[in-house]
Amino acid sequence: MEKEHRKCAQCSNILIGRSDKRFCSEQCRSECHNHKKLQNTSEKKILQVNAILRKNRSILKMASPQGKTTVPRQILELAGFNFTYFTNLYRTNRGNTYYFCYDYGYLLLPEDKILIVNQQAYMAT
Repeated sequence: MEKEHRKCAQCSNILIGRSDKRFCSEQCRSECHNHKKLQNTSEKKILQVNAILRKNRSILKMASPQGKTTVPRQILELAGFNFTYFTNLYRTNRGNTYYFCYDYGYLLLPEDKILIVNQQAYMAT
């Protein structure tokens, strides 16, 4: 009588090793869990928002490598910056509001200018 082989839950390759093993490799395990996450609509939305936030941060970092720069708003818009999404706000005593994407923030200035800053310790809430 031939022994039935167990198969990987992701790719169906034959499993070798422990009797409770479900995947043939870390890659298959990761792919399976990522696929399940994408089936959940709330998880999908979270992943989409996080992608936008990461892109926003990347654009701010690229536009301000020295940490404090003023740029025309159009520069950020052309790079694909989405002003709707940010991680937190910092309000100054003067009433200015900085919008942050993780550790990079910006202040909307008159004449369609944007001041980009790095988050400082005193800004953390």
